[in-house]
Amino acid sequence: MKANSEITRLGATELQHRLHRGDLLAADVAAAHLEAIAERDGDVLAWTFLDPDHVMRQARTLDELRAGGKPVGPLHGIPVGLKDIIDTGDMPTCNGTPLDAGRRPRDDAFVAALLREAGAIVMGKTATTELAVMNPCATRNPHDLGRTPGGSSSGSAAAVASFMIPLALGTQTNGSVIRPASFCGVVGYKPSRGMVSRRGVLTQSPTLDSVGVFARSVDDAALIADVLAVYDGGDKAMRLQAKPRLLDAATSAPPRTPALAFVRTPVWDRAEPAAQAAFARLGELLGAVVEEVELPRDFDDAHRLHRTIMLADIARNFGRYEVKGRDRLSAVLSGMIDEGRTVPAIDYILAQDRVEVLNDALDSIFDRYDAILTPATTGEAPLGLTATGDPAFCTIWTYCGVPAVTLPLLRGENGMPVGVQLVGRRGDDARLLRTANWLMRHLTQSGTAPAR
Repeated sequence: MKANSEITRLGATELQHRLHRGDLLAADVAAAHLEAIAERDGDVLAWTFLDPDHVMRQARTLDELRAGGKPVGPLHGIPVGLKDIIDTGDMPTCNGTPLDAGRRPRDDAFVAALLREAGAIVMGKTATTELAVMNPCATRNPHDLGRTPGGSSSGSAAAVASFMIPLALGTQTNGSVIRPASFCGVVGYKPSRGMVSRRGVLTQSPTLDSVGVFARSVDDAALIADVLAVYDGGDKAMRLQAKPRLLDAATSAPPRTPALAFVRTPVWDRAEPAAQAAFARLGELLGAVVEEVELPRDFDDAHRLHRTIMLADIARNFGRYEVKGRDRLSAVLSGMIDEGRTVPAIDYILAQDRVEVLNDALDSIFDRYDAILTPATTGEAPLGLTATGDPAFCTIWTYCGVPAVTLPLLRGENGMPVGVQLVGRRGDDARLLRTANWLMRHLTQSGTAPAR
């Protein structure tokens, strides 16, 4: 068997190649990652459920299928972690709250079933903030245990960043994929709303929720996203359309050098001075590839509109937890439920209507540029574990339902990762991932991307 440390350093696409060639067994891969978890998770605390025996049973079954000449899927033998708000029929799903402690779903979420069909090893459940909102879980940033990993998909980002697993799923209702990916120095990809089913995933806001992925490369993110991008009539946000072939697009060369629109957004003043300086330097390095573009004034109200929808939906969907045990909810979440109940119906409806208005405005930008370049976060992961950081640089894009990806290209003044966010036209995820891969390779080959 290969040295365990060598196996865990491999990305998902390289693992795929070696497993399909027979250079590795699924049992080798599973054992290596279990060893990494045993070594590192005592500090990072990324996992809420892990059964090593169950992991190894999955792996041995996959090896038996391959040895018997049976078909194998695109994720055959590759370990994946699931945020603990994604239902699994063979593991508890506790939603980050003691009110759901020991909860055992009867069925897999749609995305969990797709992963199993593709041959993935579902390693276990990764830690989430309380009901995927704001109150932190115990997870720590693997680059500095005194800093937050971000939230709400805290455990998924930290587990991938610390080489416990190559891939993980999370969700985003505001900044819960992009922000922790930026803080932990990995690739985070939030698909266009309606590309990946949310059936069997804790509902916070039907308008805003998206399932996203964590990986250590754009190729790896595209590999797992390809598996997940399957139409599900059980999710009303999904539209019946051809599969997007994300991996093929991500690994292809652009027909021309991409054009990027640098957008500060209305919350630029929240970015740390070091982050603002890093983006200025990035602009200089990219030269004519990037031009600064100002968002129309319509976007000045996007954060308020997003909050209107999110709070009203939290009140609607999490009110049952308040009835079940308000004293066991955080004061932050209880306050959000209370505030959501005061949102006027007309404000909620108008906030829903404005989504299309802002997407029309974005289309005029995407007619000229391949992607928007903007910060993923205000800067480095903050010190302390009592908060998960400011999601302000994600809010507009989540509200509009457009695809976004963060790339670990920058470092802050303390050497912590700072993500560069690329945003694409709604439904044009393939083009966005191709542009993201081009940017990673362009800066890496030119020697300007930091070592990771």
